[in-house]
Amino acid sequence: MNFLGHLYFSNNDPALMYANLQGDYIKGKDFSMYHKTVQKGVVLHRTIDNFIDTHPAVRDLLHELYPHLPKISGIAVDIFFDHLLAKNWNQFHTKPLREFVDAFYSFEPQFSNEFSPEFKFMLSKMKEFDWLYQYQFFDGLEKACSGLSRRISFKNNLHQAPAVFRMKEKEIEQAFRLFIQDAHPFYENYFKKN
Repeated sequence: MNFLGHLYFSNNDPALMYANLQGDYIKGKDFSMYHKTVQKGVVLHRTIDNFIDTHPAVRDLLHELYPHLPKISGIAVDIFFDHLLAKNWNQFHTKPLREFVDAFYSFEPQFSNEFSPEFKFMLSKMKEFDWLYQYQFFDGLEKACSGLSRRISFKNNLHQAPAVFRMKEKEIEQAFRLFIQDAHPFYENYFKKN
């Protein structure tokens, strides 16, 4: 999942949401020098990535999309799933998407001094262009794909992913539904243990 999915699976804890997103900017296995919430966020971020990467329905979908989106089908699926989560938000969360997103944007975590310049820059762009809310719209999906396509270090066709989404929408939605159905009990259990 991309940004919205990571926030959604952060147990409605705004500090953990920031720490979870920060997980993309923290490398290696030793992150003990960070704030305790950041450490929890990095572990959660990696758990979410692993869960989606190993889910059978997602693996089947990646295989199906690879001929159309070589090398970046996994990135495309992350964005597709955020689009579907945002589009169908009221089926999955009691708080309206606008309210959820604004609460996240306005929260100031006590460990923000540990944010890297790259992470701060990404957050500023996310808020400025309202990425999280815009995911629900098809043009939000298009902007996410074209923007990320430009930031990927190798030649790619991620900007064509929205056309692939239109072509394979039924299969993508089916994989998303199977994934989310399994993800809910998985994360309920995860938070009981952590």
